[in-house]
Amino acid sequence: MGYRARVAARDEIIEFLDDLLDADLFSDYAPNGLQVTGSPEVAVVVTGVSAHLELFVRAAALRAQLVLCHHGLFWNKQPLVVDERRKARLKELFASDMSLAAYHLPLDAHAEVGNNALICEALGLTRGDPFGEAGGRPIGWVGRAPEPLPAQEFVERCMRVFEMKGEGWERVPLVYGDGPETVSRVGVVSGGGAGMLADAVVAGLDAFVTGEPSEPAMAEAREAGIHFVAAGHYATETFGIRRLGDLVAERFGVEHRFVDVPNPV
Repeated sequence: MGYRARVAARDEIIEFLDDLLDADLFSDYAPNGLQVTGSPEVAVVVTGVSAHLELFVRAAALRAQLVLCHHGLFWNKQPLVVDERRKARLKELFASDMSLAAYHLPLDAHAEVGNNALICEALGLTRGDPFGEAGGRPIGWVGRAPEPLPAQEFVERCMRVFEMKGEGWERVPLVYGDGPETVSRVGVVSGGGAGMLADAVVAGLDAFVTGEPSEPAMAEAREAGIHFVAAGHYATETFGIRRLGDLVAERFGVEHRFVDVPNPV
């Protein structure tokens, strides 16, 4: 990576990330920041989208001291019980003395390392106005094409950027192509943002890109004359956490490894 890995203080890394992402300013569905305390020193950081057992097992095999993810262990609407599933996950973290930190809405929203800003970049769009509110703040962006894109080219870009393959399956974005012939302004909200299609319609956008679809989306997009792309919850949320790990590696001199666990959803 062009530098020699060294050891950094976990708490300095977490303080840096909390400040960078304005973690305390979001009314989120889950706690942001440090969720499980492990080793106070970090030489290897592993990043992944969701905090589950496979990620932790693979992180342990990479000798990580810190795991960063987008979807953490704890969610407001889940029972506050350490069941067998959570017990197994925590056991893996404890056995390897790994810390876990998670950043949800703050990592969607950030203007430089956030999922939605990076999706705009990957699609060749210029990040414009904030778009799509959650947790009391906008988390998405309106991406602007430097020149109007033929709709087919826009769809092809989505196919290239978000195609996902796993063992025995392949997923391509779900597209409802009922919008205009050219695309200039695109609303982007990663993950479960299908409900913000209505906001895209009100804003007069040409297309809306999110992760998961919803049942009403096809009719709503068709009747409103807007392109709707459901590119996959997982596929749209690999961008930010990977970039965040790279940033930590560059700033603190530690090693970063992104662990990809492809998910068709």
